[in-house]
Amino acid sequence: MIPVTVFKDRTVALFGLGGSGIPTALALIAGGARVVAFDDAERSRLKAQAEGIEVQDLRSIDWGGIAALVLAPGVPLTHPAPHWSVALARNAGVEVIGDIELFCRERQASARRSPFIAITGTNGKSTTTALIAHLLRTAGRDVQMGGNIGTAILSLAPPKPGRVHVVECSSYQIDLSPSLDPSVGIQLNITPDHLDRHGTLENYAAVKERLITGVEGGGTAVVGVDDDFSAAMADRAERAGTHVVRVSVRRPLPDGIWRDGESLVVSEGGAERFRLPLGGIGSLRGAHNAQNAAAAFAAVRALGLAPEVIAVAMKRFPGLAHRMEEVGRKGDVLFVNDSKATNADAAERALLSFEDIFWIAGGKPKAGGIDPLAPHFGRVRKAYLIGEAAQDFAHALGGAVAHEIAGTLDQAVAAAARDAEASGLAHPVVLLSPACASFDQYPNFEVRGDAFRDLVTGLPGVTANPKSTAPVAQRAEPARGGPPHGMPHGPSSGMPPGMGGHPAGHPGGKPPGR
Repeated sequence: MIPVTVFKDRTVALFGLGGSGIPTALALIAGGARVVAFDDAERSRLKAQAEGIEVQDLRSIDWGGIAALVLAPGVPLTHPAPHWSVALARNAGVEVIGDIELFCRERQASARRSPFIAITGTNGKSTTTALIAHLLRTAGRDVQMGGNIGTAILSLAPPKPGRVHVVECSSYQIDLSPSLDPSVGIQLNITPDHLDRHGTLENYAAVKERLITGVEGGGTAVVGVDDDFSAAMADRAERAGTHVVRVSVRRPLPDGIWRDGESLVVSEGGAERFRLPLGGIGSLRGAHNAQNAAAAFAAVRALGLAPEVIAVAMKRFPGLAHRMEEVGRKGDVLFVNDSKATNADAAERALLSFEDIFWIAGGKPKAGGIDPLAPHFGRVRKAYLIGEAAQDFAHALGGAVAHEIAGTLDQAVAAAARDAEASGLAHPVVLLSPACASFDQYPNFEVRGDAFRDLVTGLPGVTANPKSTAPVAQRAEPARGGPPHGMPHGPSSGMPPGMGGHPAGHPGGKPPGR
């Protein structure tokens, strides 16, 4: 735990007791603050009370004595309208902040020079965060990893010289962190997301940019420059005097890190300084993972790791569960769990990473369906359609792709495995990349992915991948009262936008936001 001493002997209101809420309250209490907490869900309130946390309805407290409102990141700050707790705080002139802001203030007060790497972007944050932590740990560094990846930041060990905190930050968390000041700040990419919470794409990008503008003096900003918003961020940061490392998977860079086939090239002054091979690293397959790897390389180089050490460690990265996860093989057939791909944009990355695909798709449909994937249908040998979207997906595939309506995941896995094995192809891939949410048949994408893994490893003759991973962190209960806290949320997660709770039996999830 990181005791938060910056509010010692003061009273702090807290809304949202799922996910990071209880660890945040306990960290404040450990630092000497009085905490008054609330959540709309009775179960969450009872759980907090069992931990010794004072629970009161924040609508009935005297806001004149409150030093700050600590808000769960899943609760609306501005759009579509401020949550009632935010309105009460603002009317009383009380600042509204989040748990990452508390971490930043505590780091400033107690261990200013401790390394702090913060990662954001619409896609790739979790993989990049986990990869950075893996590289540093392999090199023998003292590493604490948390934030949006699933472990509440204030439940980590405290900052101290030499200890590196690697923190995934969603846009929601950045919005609640005015003092965000990483040693290394990473902005991967910007695509439209969470506009219901930020109003416009421009607002969303501006929130993301705060992580880059906040990089401490002498620090490093690592920016993917393959979209216009992020490229402009890099230019502005450089003009402001920040050391910027640009990353691209689309074009060579005279200064920066860029993708050349199955390698990353580190360039300085137009000359190649180092080449990092990615071929054969199954956990980093595809252009999107090349971007993640490039950003991770830049981050740990900024902390002094040698390129040769990074290259060796990167080959050992096991990857994250449900994200292009190689779960097993049977002969030449590879089985891949990409259950996290809950919309077409996410599924596209998987389709672009393989040839000769036996594709399992479907579930609870998202807007737009799979029509945007039509240019990649040529990579699919056959599709096996499940869930509510099966009929719509069959119509979209038409005569372009052989397909069958399997209905359920167990039927789809059995049929796809049979057909892939009989195909005679050199490298057939059975790919679960649903392009759908899971809620018609599973409580979340994690459970769906776990079911796929279990079905595959239960097939006769399948050799399980020993590196196949479990979920990043134990999932906690979401807060209630607005969009859920403590759970993936938005177009590329399993959570339908605007859902205020979670399906029965859902174990919760990592903090929301992109």
